[in-house]
Amino acid sequence: MHAPARGAATLHDVAREAGVSLATASRVLNGSTRKVAESYRERVEAAAEMLGYTANLSAQATARGTSAVVGLVVADIADAALGQLAAGVARGAEEAGLVVTIAVTGRDPLREVAVVRALRGHRPRGLILGASRTEGPDATDLQSELEALAGTGGRVVVLGRRTSGLRAVGTDERAGAAALGETLARLGYRAAVIVAADEGIRTFDDRVAGFSDGFTTGGGTILDVRRAGFTREAGYASAQALIDEGVTAGTVVVGIRDVVAIGVMSALREAGRRVGEDVAVAGFDDIPFAQDAAPGLTTVRVPLEELGYRAVRAVVEPEWDAASPLLPVEVVVRGSTPPRA
Repeated sequence: MHAPARGAATLHDVAREAGVSLATASRVLNGSTRKVAESYRERVEAAAEMLGYTANLSAQATARGTSAVVGLVVADIADAALGQLAAGVARGAEEAGLVVTIAVTGRDPLREVAVVRALRGHRPRGLILGASRTEGPDATDLQSELEALAGTGGRVVVLGRRTSGLRAVGTDERAGAAALGETLARLGYRAAVIVAADEGIRTFDDRVAGFSDGFTTGGGTILDVRRAGFTREAGYASAQALIDEGVTAGTVVVGIRDVVAIGVMSALREAGRRVGEDVAVAGFDDIPFAQDAAPGLTTVRVPLEELGYRAVRAVVEPEWDAASPLLPVEVVVRGSTPPRA
């Protein structure tokens, strides 16, 4: 065998080197469903490897109807929780022989629609929608784009609530938040402030509603729901405001996400308040830093990596149980919420 004299290897080069027709080389390397004799397949693959041939993804997509790509749409890839999710998607994609393309929306519903429309043009094997979706007209536009992508052969998997006509994998956010509320009430807390995002983001709305139900059922009172955001900075600013307003000892401040709760803890420490002993703090997700914080952060453990992995399985498996159970979550109590007498 010998490499071509100049330039990148072409499909013609591979066919000539393997001693097969161009059509046979194309069927082997561009994903055709037509059968090729194993001896020919081995020769073509060996020639392609020797020549350094890179398959034409557009040709593969034409042959298969979809490309060997799975798209992951998330709000912010720099976020620790979404990073865990992406790790699970990457693991599943590697097993399935797929390449992961990640698109970031910044939780902008208009951006979500534009991203899905752009990915649809690449004919991905599947699309995993991990970004939070708001209610209203923009959500309707997004649903239309997802259905259009599914209509061209791509399989759409939604992380979270089941959506009509689409596969979904998720965790029971509301039940997990309710369990956190019940746990804190059993520990003796009777007053809580929730630092949350604007209404309309489904995941966070479920967490607020679940915690409120669980905490009040246990005998507690929700003093306020602060619609501040879902970042560390939102938690920090909210805690500063609470301190200025004279938050009383024994109150538990619940961040809608761990990063929000960590911002709350930082502001409390800077103000000379003792986290846990004075003002308690809890979060949701159980990102790696939650255990290493001082004191450790009470939170709800969400199996984010497993969620991402299962999302890829939902893309590639021919059959998928629409009623598949939600992944379980677990309340983890740490030093940020010590028992109260």
